[in-house]
Amino acid sequence: MPTVAPLDLEGHVLTASFLGDIPVFATSAGTIHRMDGGEKVTELHQGLLTCVKDTANQTLLTGGEDGKVQRIAHDGTVSELAHVPRKWISVVASGPQGAVAYAIGKTIFVRLSDGTVKQFTEERTVEGLDFAPKGLRVAAARYNGVTLHWVGTSGAPVDLEWKGAHTGVTFSPDGRFVVTTMQENALHGWKLDSKAADSRHMRMTGYPAKVKSLSWSVKGKWLASSGAPAAIVWPFSGKDGPMGKTPLELGTRANIMVSQVAFHPVEEVLAIGFIDGMILAVRIADGKEALLRRPGKGAITSLAWSATGKLMAFASEAGDCGIVDIAA
Repeated sequence: MPTVAPLDLEGHVLTASFLGDIPVFATSAGTIHRMDGGEKVTELHQGLLTCVKDTANQTLLTGGEDGKVQRIAHDGTVSELAHVPRKWISVVASGPQGAVAYAIGKTIFVRLSDGTVKQFTEERTVEGLDFAPKGLRVAAARYNGVTLHWVGTSGAPVDLEWKGAHTGVTFSPDGRFVVTTMQENALHGWKLDSKAADSRHMRMTGYPAKVKSLSWSVKGKWLASSGAPAAIVWPFSGKDGPMGKTPLELGTRANIMVSQVAFHPVEEVLAIGFIDGMILAVRIADGKEALLRRPGKGAITSLAWSATGKLMAFASEAGDCGIVDIAA
């Protein structure tokens, strides 16, 4: 049975992560808690709005109500990447070659590793950003679709249109697909290498609630999602992705909604967090379930595996966080 090392923090915890082997927790108040030979706390923002991991250099990228974009390393070192006074920065993404993207209103800023900043303007507010796995290409989710920008060239942007509000965006690990979360209870996707415009759309509907969490499996064969009383896992191994296929439903619990999903970094095993604080691990191959944590005080807000997949950090909206030792 896995063992849980609990950690109680005050208030809503936005993100749990690992920087190297060090578990890190980011609170909405703007503090970063590192479990590095004891708890070490860094005051990073006056109100934290977003926190994402930059896997290339094992740092966290954050945006806050103080108009700052910051990078924090595993040893607690903080670098300020941008400061736009009187603006909230709620959209940040990490890219290849040390690039960082952030958005303010309708404008996307891409900061390159040498400090150069490129700027792109959309017609509608940017709600989500993601970088392609190869090449400096950034996707921006907005009302009525997604725009793809090449950062290093002056090539024309590519517009992927679909009516409705798109609130988040992700590239598949092989770069062939782009998928968005929507304001309605649905995902929408595009196949980027499609020649026929009418065949490139992927509608993924039927969710009882909004999808807030997405996770790709290690080789990109599966895309797991929240938004239902089970993790909805779409197959992406075929040339047309999930079109015409039925998703898997893993970890089904009567009326208790899934709030977070996170695929194991090595195996096709999915961690599923629920609104009552329970966490399950489910194997894709046979649907076998393992209980990682019993229900807690608040909904699971973040799940993260260590690089080896032997540890998992979790965060909750009530501050009852912890680290699960899978190998115990």
